[in-house]
Amino acid sequence: MVDGNLVSNARMVEAGASARVYEGGYWGFASSSAKDGDKVREVTDLARRNAKAMSKFGTRKRLDLPNGTYRGEHEYQGRAPFTAAECAERLAAIHAWAKANCPALKSTRIQAADEHHRKHVTTSGGSDAVISIQRALVYIHFIAEDAEGSPVEVMETVTGKGHLGDLDWSLDALEPKLAALYEHLEAKRHAVPARGGLQHVVMAPHLAGILAHEAMGHPCEADLVLGGSVTGDLVGKRVASDLITMVDFAHTYEGEEVVVPVYCDDEGTPGTDAVLIKDGMLTGFMSSRETASRLGIAATGSARAYAPSDEPLVRMRNTAILPGKSKLDDMVAGIEDGYLLLRTGNGQADSTTEFMFAISLGYEVKNGRIGRAIKDTTMSGSAIKVLSSADAVSDDMQWNSGGYCGKKQPMVVSMGGPAIRAQVHMGGE
Repeated sequence: MVDGNLVSNARMVEAGASARVYEGGYWGFASSSAKDGDKVREVTDLARRNAKAMSKFGTRKRLDLPNGTYRGEHEYQGRAPFTAAECAERLAAIHAWAKANCPALKSTRIQAADEHHRKHVTTSGGSDAVISIQRALVYIHFIAEDAEGSPVEVMETVTGKGHLGDLDWSLDALEPKLAALYEHLEAKRHAVPARGGLQHVVMAPHLAGILAHEAMGHPCEADLVLGGSVTGDLVGKRVASDLITMVDFAHTYEGEEVVVPVYCDDEGTPGTDAVLIKDGMLTGFMSSRETASRLGIAATGSARAYAPSDEPLVRMRNTAILPGKSKLDDMVAGIEDGYLLLRTGNGQADSTTEFMFAISLGYEVKNGRIGRAIKDTTMSGSAIKVLSSADAVSDDMQWNSGGYCGKKQPMVVSMGGPAIRAQVHMGGE
């Protein structure tokens, strides 16, 4: 809904079947948009023929692949989904509140979505599982103009498990978030440029999650390790402050199921937590069956494929830096001259842990007090250097479950963390 006008109401369904066969040291893969029993047998036979066809490139030693098995069914049972009319009514109520309470607002853009990803995975090794990821998402964009007439924008994301009927996005629940969002918008209308160079900052949990996923998580995926990631030679070595512990959770955090539960992956391997960094020391990687065999490590159940036509790749699930013991207010109070960074936009990172992220919302911090908002800028550096400079980690934990990862194919992921105080390079004047 844009400015109170419903501009899109879409529903998409994609289904199919795929098969992988390991034969003669090669993988064969095939897929189809049909998923009946006869078609499954056809794609399995085609996958076997494809594996045999690869043998023309020469004989290859067959790896001894780990073969953990999993049997079970995991599908979230929540409330009934909202109808399209109910969704439109909620969107209109949010827009009406913004129009009535935000005088400087020029435009609103609000989106609500349900996602249901369901797979039935069977393997010759004995795995037989139904795995499901269901999440609801609401994105709220407020747009205004600064003193020069240029647009400024802020965004709030509300996500949760299940359908939109399970998510508490009533106006009563959202009103505090909407009011805070408008306060940020007003501050950003009068924003000042950040100073460029190395700065002492507090990264809010949203940024800590992105840093964990993009800059440190990808270099700890075993296929990228085999491809030359810098982390390959760092196991058992210090890569962060001793305040930093980072884990890729399979399906449960502190006794509760996470938004992206992976009880078994698309190879039928049981999902287990991958402890990547423990007290600042690099301890392990996320792996598939093949990468685990090649590296001599355990398979973590991290081989995931998005669409039926995609082959499984080593992918993150729920990657997070664990909470520390500091209070956020105390962390900000400990900065003499620096920044509080709250939101990030697009970014990029590589297998050296070098990264650059857009900063879409941040504030100056002077003598421990939050000051003026800053204009959109960037933060960059080496994740290893940034995490090694961390001198405080907050005691809260926030999950960001509204995004996708784009490693060759999209993938539903979540990321989380506390606030982190560290040093990063910022763009600016």
